[in-house]
Amino acid sequence: MDYQEFIDNFTQIACVISVDLRTSDETEKFKTVAANDAYKLSVMDDPSKFVSNVPYTNYITRDKNFESMCLACVTSGKSIHAYVDAALYNAWMDINMQPLRSNDEGIGYCQFSYSMSPKAETEKLADISNETAVHVLKTCIKLRETDDFEEAIDSVIKDVRNMCKAKRCSIMLTDFNKRTCQVLSEAYSEDDKERPFKDYLEDGSFFNIVETWPNIIAGSNCCIIRNESEMAEMAKIAPRWVDSLKTANVKTLVIFPLRTENETIGYIWAGNFDPERTQIIKETLEVTTFILTAEIANHQMVKKMEIMSATDLLTGVYNRNAMNNRILESDTGTVPIKGPFGVFFVDVNGLKTTNDSLGHVAGDNLLKDVAYTLKEIFADYEVYRVGGDEFLVILTEISEERFNELEMVLCSQSERPNRAHYAVGSCYSDEAEDNIRKAMQLADAKMYINKDAYYRNHPEFSWDRRGSRR
Repeated sequence: MDYQEFIDNFTQIACVISVDLRTSDETEKFKTVAANDAYKLSVMDDPSKFVSNVPYTNYITRDKNFESMCLACVTSGKSIHAYVDAALYNAWMDINMQPLRSNDEGIGYCQFSYSMSPKAETEKLADISNETAVHVLKTCIKLRETDDFEEAIDSVIKDVRNMCKAKRCSIMLTDFNKRTCQVLSEAYSEDDKERPFKDYLEDGSFFNIVETWPNIIAGSNCCIIRNESEMAEMAKIAPRWVDSLKTANVKTLVIFPLRTENETIGYIWAGNFDPERTQIIKETLEVTTFILTAEIANHQMVKKMEIMSATDLLTGVYNRNAMNNRILESDTGTVPIKGPFGVFFVDVNGLKTTNDSLGHVAGDNLLKDVAYTLKEIFADYEVYRVGGDEFLVILTEISEERFNELEMVLCSQSERPNRAHYAVGSCYSDEAEDNIRKAMQLADAKMYINKDAYYRNHPEFSWDRRGSRR
């Protein structure tokens, strides 16, 4: 068959790939037999130098998923369609493969064509099989049927595990800037006796493996290991990762990155899946990961906005808005202040004089110093900046003995040399039903008594004293 004449009839980017079914040499197994001008222009600076019947890697980067699709196409005799997020090209690829007639039983041929777009197109994402559509629809429903994000994700990941017929499945979130990773959700079959995935993250070293995954996926949209030979091939690229898979008794694996705005925010993977379901798993996860990525990114953005709205940007502690919400929650009983409880009011001494004489940067440093001290002493409790120079600490479910210990530590550091000075007022209650507002008023009054005493002993800050509340 004249494959060149055949492929020249295609208007979109297209070529013919041969698959040598007789060889185990991966570098010689897949070759570009013929290509149209559009394909040549897309992969070469000088299309006239195109040579036929050479390894396809002469023209494009090696892609294990591409090879798997070619092999599946020629061995099954069925057409393959995929719509994938191709990170290497920062685009979405609409891929079509058709098996072609071969005069050699040892060599199969397939036509490969594709088009690219910078953004995902809804119509193409929806062009999926009935089985995939059912799984994707279930995912969408479960993400909307509850306001509990984690509950929804747990339900989805169980469905993904069942769809893959895998022993285990997990979603892991990543932060490549901070070099951290954490498990968002994981599901296991009843007979899976291996350690939970989260156990492998405890010492913080697992990110050293995670940071190799972009190179392993290598611009594709996933990595699939279906058998021992593919595991051995992967060991050449990522030996440490393969060692960890063997330790966890993982023999087959499919892993998809969760990408948004050119950033990888996590990965979804299924271990010890049914290799016979590879194609439906790949098609389903290609769409499911698109939906999950959007949902997770939106959840992270909302959480970030909630944190920012409740955080004092200068000191990093909670702000006055967060305090007001906390007291309102206590008043309404939504999140009650659990007794016994105590409160501290802390006010920075000499802030105005410092601002006037040394500038506001020096004053800001005093505020940050006091906030650092409070976060250090009250690491397990709630610290708020409630005014220009005032801080509030709320301690719940605390014994009076422990409260007094912390007060001694706090007061002992209130006039350290070359550090910020501050005044302290406190109130402790061993009655759970006592009013938090009343305790705050008592602590605030004590703090200003302490502040006045400080200014009497430090006349150099007399202006601050005249400006203080009485």
